Amino acid sequence: MKFGTKAIHAGVRPDPTTGAIMTPIYQTSTYVQEAPGVNKGFGYARGKNPTREALQGSIAALENGKHCVCFSSGVAATDAVLKLLRPGDEVIAGENLYGGSYRLFTEIYEKFGIKFHFVDIGNASNIEAYINSNTKLIWVETPTNPTMQIADIQELSSIAKKHNIIMVADNTFASPYLQNPLDLGADIVMHSVTKYIGGHSDVVMGALITNSDDLHEKLYFILNTSGANPGPMDSFLVLRGIKTLHLRMERHCYNGRLVAEFLKNHPKIEKVYWPGFPEHPNHHIAKKQMRDFGGMISIVLEDKTIENTHKIASSFKVFALAESLGGVESLINHPATMTHGSIPKKIREEVGVVDNLLRLSVGTEDIEDIIEDLTQAFA
Repeated sequence: MKFGTKAIHAGVRPDPTTGAIMTPIYQTSTYVQEAPGVNKGFGYARGKNPTREALQGSIAALENGKHCVCFSSGVAATDAVLKLLRPGDEVIAGENLYGGSYRLFTEIYEKFGIKFHFVDIGNASNIEAYINSNTKLIWVETPTNPTMQIADIQELSSIAKKHNIIMVADNTFASPYLQNPLDLGADIVMHSVTKYIGGHSDVVMGALITNSDDLHEKLYFILNTSGANPGPMDSFLVLRGIKTLHLRMERHCYNGRLVAEFLKNHPKIEKVYWPGFPEHPNHHIAKKQMRDFGGMISIVLEDKTIENTHKIASSFKVFALAESLGGVESLINHPATMTHGSIPKKIREEVGVVDNLLRLSVGTEDIEDIIEDLTQAFA
């Protein structure tokens, strides 16, 4: 089944009672049991809800996976993966990653005796020096947030398998439409469903997808035990959003390419990060493992003053100054003070998250209006 057909149909069945084509919102906290411990697969809504079950089937199909577990946020999904670990375990993570992930790793789990190595994994062989008997997890974003760095998922997965290490790929920036890490050997795919999968800036949710029965059982146990489950209304909204994922991503990619080309030679911009440019680091890998290059772009301004950066970020009319990404509307973000504000200045600047960097999530508006907005903002 092709992607667009899966987006509309996978995981969704007509309601057996009424024939409703849309999955109902099962707004219930508990379920009547036929006898103590005898039920129809649903006992208490923290563990399972029919609307959420349909959503999990849909997302699993989009990632060519066997299992999906949805969580109340992307960070909650990331947290569940880290709960697979024990004190003394070590994690290798890309040095360029979402600020919320970095904060969770360093401010929460380091205190529990988990050791993290933040490594340049643009060259997969760099991680070999950090692998030892305590290494249990490799965490990679690709493209990364916000400098769009590309890692070779297949090569990293091969290294992980050689050493019996769990390999997790944060696929949020690409979405399942552009990239499927399980097909490239990853053990778990993480999504902030809030972003492209939901696509309408009205839901906060996360998801973990795997082909491993063992990992699925452990992750579901963590969900049910820890309670970071999404509600049925949110599940319904994401199911609705998924039905247009392929259509939205086509427009995101089309608009993203034209915006990147417009910005590339702009006199007020020093650098444009977009993996579709041949000179972008590891462009050849992006071309190999992605179907297109998406609508996420970051720019470094020629004027390095924070005052100028803030002025430009606040001067857009179509782009909204806000956190998050992947919605139908265009957003602009200042990572140094917003999404990556929790990373110490020295560390974030070492990986390119400087004060004069702005991140654009190019939406699905008419491209003429987007370009006109960019033109006036940089005038």
